Amino acid sequence: MPIPYDIPEVLDRREGPYGEVVLRRHGELLQIIANGCFLMDTSDGRSERLLVDAALAALDARPSPGVLIGGLGVGFSLAHAAADPRWGRITVVERESAVVDWHRDGPLAALSGPALADPRTKIVETDLLDYVNETSDTFDAVCLDIDNGPDWTVTEGNEGLYSPTGLASCARVLRPGGVLAVWSAQPSPEFEGTMRNAGFQQVRTEEIPVARGVPDVVHVAVRPG
Repeated sequence: MPIPYDIPEVLDRREGPYGEVVLRRHGELLQIIANGCFLMDTSDGRSERLLVDAALAALDARPSPGVLIGGLGVGFSLAHAAADPRWGRITVVERESAVVDWHRDGPLAALSGPALADPRTKIVETDLLDYVNETSDTFDAVCLDIDNGPDWTVTEGNEGLYSPTGLASCARVLRPGGVLAVWSAQPSPEFEGTMRNAGFQQVRTEEIPVARGVPDVVHVAVRPG
């Protein structure tokens, strides 16, 4: 007797300036799909929490550090940062208005509602690369989770973020001694080298074991100063 297959239910589908984004429900999980590429779901969140914790742990004892989170996703990184009173200003840059809508008054609000209501939180709807090139704001930490990693980008334009030029833009918005943390679905020794060549120090990779395949990782580096 064939085993019934649980088909994901599409909750919303939007066509935006960067292509199609879809919110699906698969059993108890919510999933975000961009241009047919699976981005993330609500199954775990360990690696997103590590992204935030690794950045904070690498900072010195400065009071109320400000953090820039690149990518709202399913909200794990934002919720974890907002739950920690040690963080000061929390700025989230998300280019997809649909994702922001899903958090503000959609199915993802259950995960991020308290974090969005936190007075430290600010949501900026724009492309992250444009933001780090143009903003006059500076931060103590930058946490990036907008792709499946430096070697597996959602759109071609995102590749520039992980290049020497893109990393220089990230360093520009970091205060001296600030930390850059980058989530990836797989280790990338080449990206580690790019970070070092861009002038970052104390470059390291922290792994998060997964049930199958290669581990998720967070690449961590410090801006000199």
